[in-house]
Amino acid sequence: MLKELLEGEISQKEVLNYYNANVTYLPLMEGVNGLVFNYKDINNIIINKNLSYYKRRKTLLHELAHIELNQLCQRDKDLFAFHIQEYEDEADRYIKYLLN
Repeated sequence: MLKELLEGEISQKEVLNYYNANVTYLPLMEGVNGLVFNYKDINNIIINKNLSYYKRRKTLLHELAHIELNQLCQRDKDLFAFHIQEYEDEADRYIKYLLN
């Protein structure tokens, strides 16, 4: 789905509808660009509103990658904490792959 978004075949709104996601822009602490979580079957993406336009767009892609890679559906939430950096790296690699 993100590949189609990047290629201009579908709109951001269509991607958000497909993933039942919404985006909220809030001031976040320095160093936090964004986050994503699922609550009551809605994927909530929070983006740091203090970022530049392009960093907000890149962060949105990164958070959508977490959804597309099914990283929000971890069975063992305690073990998830030990693998956060792996998931972050995987989402970054996925976006980089799609952009090539």
